[in-house]
Amino acid sequence: MRIFILSDIHIDFSENAKWVEQISEEDFQQDALILAGDVAHVYELLQETLLNLKAKFKHLFFVPGNHDLWIPDSGWTDSVEKFTSLINWCRSIGIITNPLLLGEQDKNSVWVVPLPSWYNDSSQNENSLYREKPGEDQQNRMWADNYYIHWPGADRSFAADAYFAALSEQIISQIYARPIISVSHFLPRQEMMFGDSFKPDQEKIRKFDRNPKFNFSRVAGSVRIEKQIRKLGSAIHVYGHQHINRDRILDGTRYVAHCLGYPGERKRGMVKGIEQGLKQIWDTTEVRSQEGI
Repeated sequence: MRIFILSDIHIDFSENAKWVEQISEEDFQQDALILAGDVAHVYELLQETLLNLKAKFKHLFFVPGNHDLWIPDSGWTDSVEKFTSLINWCRSIGIITNPLLLGEQDKNSVWVVPLPSWYNDSSQNENSLYREKPGEDQQNRMWADNYYIHWPGADRSFAADAYFAALSEQIISQIYARPIISVSHFLPRQEMMFGDSFKPDQEKIRKFDRNPKFNFSRVAGSVRIEKQIRKLGSAIHVYGHQHINRDRILDGTRYVAHCLGYPGERKRGMVKGIEQGLKQIWDTTEVRSQEGI
């Protein structure tokens, strides 16, 4: 069984909908797709897209992203209620949100372990991925989650990062006897935000940064995710969110992002590699696949 990854398909854009629609209905019937969040904020469109993708693969794994939990014009009480409803619906129709062992009889069998997560948006918290950006807007007022994500009770008193990490702790407390591919939507460590030098590339910032006051590191992810990856001992960790595709090994774990992103980002050359289609990261029948494909 081959395992492919994809994230941030943002099906709200017609170009993205066409891209996803062209995924073969025959070629992947014995394979698995890991979808690392940000499908659509409209619930019905999100459901329709997941159903369509499920029909193209033997297994569809899914972790929600921030856009999936937006509640701009709906009857949801808050984003946790939408998350709970979405996860329950996924499980009811066979979309996988819990750990599953793939290729049980194969030498290269592997656990896929989805991890619910959120970002830590505090610049003063040990779990934050924050890195100072000159001239930044301290309130990140252009960030849409500030308007479309609503938490239970008083929003500012709800620690979303800790809430979703607690859900994941229940998952990682299990014992997994085979290699693990863990999955989160959000970034697990600061290095994921930068290129091979692990430092901000000023030339690329000048070329691609259309919003100099927006500091992505405030909403990138959480160190809590990385701590859970270490507890699991993941061979591979799949993530999304940043709309920049990377594939690197750090501290013995391969970190991979393969995002579709926005049409405008692809046109400007920000999202690279997606033109080749889905990215394969594992094959349960080939031991060499663990080293990368």
